[in-house]
Amino acid sequence: MADDAEKTEEPTSKKIDDAKKEGNVPRSQDASGFVTLTVAVGATFALLGFIHSRLDKLYIYYHSLMGTELTKGVVFDIGLTSLKELLFMIIPLALIVALSGIIAGVLQFGFNFTTKPLEPKLSKIDPIKGFGKLFSLKKLIEGVKITAKVAIIFAIAFYFLLAFTRELGDVIFFPLVQQLEWLRDKIIILVAIMLILFFILALIDLLIVRFQYFKDLRMSKQEIKDEYKQMEGDPQVKARIKKVQMEMAQKRMMQDIPSADVIITNPTHYAVAIRYDKNRENAPRIIAKGVDHLALKIKEIGRENLIQIVENPPLARELYRSCEIDTLIPDTLYKAVAEVLAFVYQSNNKK
Repeated sequence: MADDAEKTEEPTSKKIDDAKKEGNVPRSQDASGFVTLTVAVGATFALLGFIHSRLDKLYIYYHSLMGTELTKGVVFDIGLTSLKELLFMIIPLALIVALSGIIAGVLQFGFNFTTKPLEPKLSKIDPIKGFGKLFSLKKLIEGVKITAKVAIIFAIAFYFLLAFTRELGDVIFFPLVQQLEWLRDKIIILVAIMLILFFILALIDLLIVRFQYFKDLRMSKQEIKDEYKQMEGDPQVKARIKKVQMEMAQKRMMQDIPSADVIITNPTHYAVAIRYDKNRENAPRIIAKGVDHLALKIKEIGRENLIQIVENPPLARELYRSCEIDTLIPDTLYKAVAEVLAFVYQSNNKK
């Protein structure tokens, strides 16, 4: 009970995907049954002409046997022909119904092919667990739901059948054709009413199943943290990796400083090293930057390599803020950087 109370968070996408891999999906039997039943009724009406033609063929065959002696061969031929025609009538309808059942499942939870539920597990044949599931609260609720649905369907069907029987006193005086038309109309009305009822029950069951499914998959805050660690790695390990990456990046940065044309400083807190190769690039490039002790290190390497250091606090701060290492300076800073480079080139007797 305490664990259930702690599971207040909605399931993550990984938890849902893992459940699907195990074959645990929000499957509403009523929704699948409604789709299958609707398709079966529609397919039956659509195939009436085809079924009628096969029955005509079977009737003609039976009629042709009148007066024929019933030998073993004749009886075998009658059985084989009857079975063949019966299969011709049933197989198309069965295939359509089977396909509709697959489509109903895909519409509910998408295409999900897994063999995990078929894997043998000793826990599945554990009599104690099986007995517990048999008399669990979930099974009791399912039993109540089934009983309530059957009672509702029976009551409504009985009500309309009773209303139809009240018309029989007049219908018996109709010609045979009109009696058959009356029967056809009543069957259509009854089927339509049942389909509407099944649709309402299926919709309710679908909502209940999905609510219960996501409720069962709820997670505690600790489970979400553990899952994040599993997916992203331990934060301490990630921090260590990030530190190593930063150290390697700084090492590469320090190796590039000797190729700089100028180092612009704050003068003590910021330092930005710039290189401009007009034959290869359209604008100056930031090859190193740093603050405080890193800025001092950049200036130290610059002095060792006779790189001119220019003090321009506003430009140094702006370059540090708006530019990343190994990127070209933005066009908004072209003029300011060009003035610095021009000063440096003049100082070094460069054009």
